[in-house]
Amino acid sequence: MKNIKDYIRTIENFPQTGVMFRDVTTLLSDPTGLRLTIDQLVQLNTSRKIDKVIGIEARGFILAGAVAYQLSAGFIPIRKKGKLPGSTIHQNYELEYGESTVEIHTDAIEAGDKLLLIDDLLATGGTVAASVALVERLGGKIVGCSVVIDLPDLGGKKLIENMGLNVDVLCEFKGV
Repeated sequence: MKNIKDYIRTIENFPQTGVMFRDVTTLLSDPTGLRLTIDQLVQLNTSRKIDKVIGIEARGFILAGAVAYQLSAGFIPIRKKGKLPGSTIHQNYELEYGESTVEIHTDAIEAGDKLLLIDDLLATGGTVAASVALVERLGGKIVGCSVVIDLPDLGGKKLIENMGLNVDVLCEFKGV
């Protein structure tokens, strides 16, 4: 029987030389791999009181929407700058190989909401840390972070744990 890691394709030297890109599209396109992933993410979070599940653009949307449905919670997207139509707040952050900005609708979270943050991959932790900052600015409380892949050599999980948050990981890949 395959595990989640078996469904993930590695593409060498993408998006730049020296990077081993962990591609979850092969995981998501396989019915068994997708079900396994969603089931494990739900199982990790059934004991938590969750009002809404946040998905980080773009692959985090796919996972978070399905998990929110299974947990009977709402879904909130965190998107790249300029993609949300309503009133937003934004947060800049650094990537492994550049800079970016994420945004959230100002009315997406009510003060005191308990939120689960989901993404496909945790590398340096910049995207997750920026997303946490947005949630906290709106008065929400992150009760858990769940990711499919952790790249421990890049330190993102430690960064998020040092922010006082628990990070659940389905699999990890060593190296960059």
